[in-house]
Amino acid sequence: MSSAFDASEFLAGYLVEAEEHLSASTMNLLAVEASLRKGENNPRAVRELFRSLHTVKGLSAMVGVEPIVDIAHAMETVLRHADRVAGALSAKAVEALLAGLRAIGERVRALSANAPVAPAPPQLLDALAALEIAKNEAPLAVELDLEPGVLGKLSAAEKAQLIQGVEGGRRALRVDFVPSPARAAEGMTITTVRERIGTFAEIVKVVPLSIPTSDAAPGGLAFALLVLTDVRDEELAAAAGTTPEQVRKVLHPRPEGGADPLGEPEAAEEDVGETEGRKRGIVRVDVARLDDALERLSALVITRFRLARAVEALAAQGAAVGELGDIVKSYGRQVRDLRGAIMRARMVPVAELLDRVPLIVRGLSRATKKPVRVVIDAGKAELDKAVAERIFPAIVHLIRNAVDHAIEPPAERRHLGKPEEGLVRVTCFERSTNQLELAILDDGRGIDRETVARKASRPVPADDAGLLDLITMPGLTTLEQATKTSGRGLGMDIVKRAVVDQLGGELSLRTTPGAGTTFTLRIPLTITIVDAFSFVCGDQTFVAPVAAIEEIVEVAPEGLVRGPSRHTRFGEVRFLERRGEIVPLVNLASVFALAAGDEPKALLVRRNGAPLAFGIQRMVGQQEVVIRPLEDPLVKVSGVSGSTDLGDGRPTLVLDLVALSGALSQNRTEVAV
Repeated sequence: MSSAFDASEFLAGYLVEAEEHLSASTMNLLAVEASLRKGENNPRAVRELFRSLHTVKGLSAMVGVEPIVDIAHAMETVLRHADRVAGALSAKAVEALLAGLRAIGERVRALSANAPVAPAPPQLLDALAALEIAKNEAPLAVELDLEPGVLGKLSAAEKAQLIQGVEGGRRALRVDFVPSPARAAEGMTITTVRERIGTFAEIVKVVPLSIPTSDAAPGGLAFALLVLTDVRDEELAAAAGTTPEQVRKVLHPRPEGGADPLGEPEAAEEDVGETEGRKRGIVRVDVARLDDALERLSALVITRFRLARAVEALAAQGAAVGELGDIVKSYGRQVRDLRGAIMRARMVPVAELLDRVPLIVRGLSRATKKPVRVVIDAGKAELDKAVAERIFPAIVHLIRNAVDHAIEPPAERRHLGKPEEGLVRVTCFERSTNQLELAILDDGRGIDRETVARKASRPVPADDAGLLDLITMPGLTTLEQATKTSGRGLGMDIVKRAVVDQLGGELSLRTTPGAGTTFTLRIPLTITIVDAFSFVCGDQTFVAPVAAIEEIVEVAPEGLVRGPSRHTRFGEVRFLERRGEIVPLVNLASVFALAAGDEPKALLVRRNGAPLAFGIQRMVGQQEVVIRPLEDPLVKVSGVSGSTDLGDGRPTLVLDLVALSGALSQNRTEVAV
């Protein structure tokens, strides 16, 4: 048996962890750059960046990726010096460090693709080695009130973080926690204390201290928590299980001639307790395993349909199925609960998905020579990983267009009375339990309808919905020549395909000349197992996701008004009134060339705010369905997003009524009143 170490079994975990630390490093470095523009240091971001790179270096050494080790080590050296001078980094240093992160990212991706990993670039290593971090010698007017045993464990950056927090209006406080078996039995440990305090305070450092053994401290151990906060002493003391008298200020005015509170700098050290506390309770799972679990759940959902049908058949034969029916209902609830658990495991925070956006905007800003600020508000929204991977390219296209096309050059913005720095804002929230709304806004020049119409050789659209139809036409571009940032202007067609065609979502537009543009994307949180309505139309059963249907309408024949065009290719168009709004009504059976019958009910949907009702014969019910997408382009039909099995062994088509309404709206001359 060979005793040689085989790192390949750790490679998958390494790639995941490296990507996480690279993402965190990018965000921290951009935070440093933002502080630098304000003339400030950001010691906390520098320290977090150092930790991430130190971890990447250690992991890379473990799996034997020496080029990444070399790059991370050179970057660590720069950050160590910066930490010793309270987090001071120059613009030149930020550029070199960003280049280092890009180089590491390229090698991580090569490793993921089983491609050769290039050596560390000598020019990059030389540039990092040549950096000199200037120390700010200005005297500070405060001093830290900490005993040497605690003060000696603070790096210069951590001391500067406390000082900057106080200068920003917060209070720098120390509260001690003494663990004991009695407190542990009550669920109070250093981890829970950190979690409680972290909800209302910024924890700068947790310092373990050795104290005399006593009844109150049987282990002879205490933890000093140094925090920045705005809350009262009583609230901080309660979170640490102590009294307000034990909460102390750690910063006081420094007497003239006193020593510099930063003292002699020390190398940054790892805060092991804080790092481990963050990771505790987290288990990384390969996405393939989650996909396998979802596939098995899909089989259970179909089996539940078959079981329900079998029970209904027994009941029709006169068998007593009361107890069996209860079991089927319980089974259905358990499958739904299992679905919820698996789907939650597949969810990723939207904020994590958008982590790369600031770096993208930074690169576009430099390429176009337009200063642009990006604001992201993702809240706590989450998205299925498969949906996230499909929607991110669309987000990138919209942001690229905003910076390249919409945001004006600085001179033009000054002339218009706008700030020189443009704004791109990305916001999202969960619109319902199964739909996410994501908006991308800019404060640029807006979209010129006349220019778009001229390029498309179409009439000038009367509203934003018509304008959206034009700019998403395949191949349409307003560019005279290709650019590095926007390519050849094909982005909006890609956006529509990702949002509407692939995900069955909705894309809308609002633009104001001279004021800006907002694109709104409404997409499902998941696309595999969804709640859907089943209904009969033309003697065939169809299903449609609940999220796409605004309302199920009772159709009264006497309340319908016929339109002037009675023989369109999709049947006669009539109109009904719903809450003061005139809604076109189309017989769904006629759309699919099925035998048209009575339509006592209709499914009302909206596309870009415009309503359309599809008449159907009858509703069957609501249930969870497993959607199998139609991948073959030869069988793809507008308005049909996939198929499902309702337990009878036959495929049932899943309709995308929003997309179908869009296809019908292209025939506006046929449905005009």
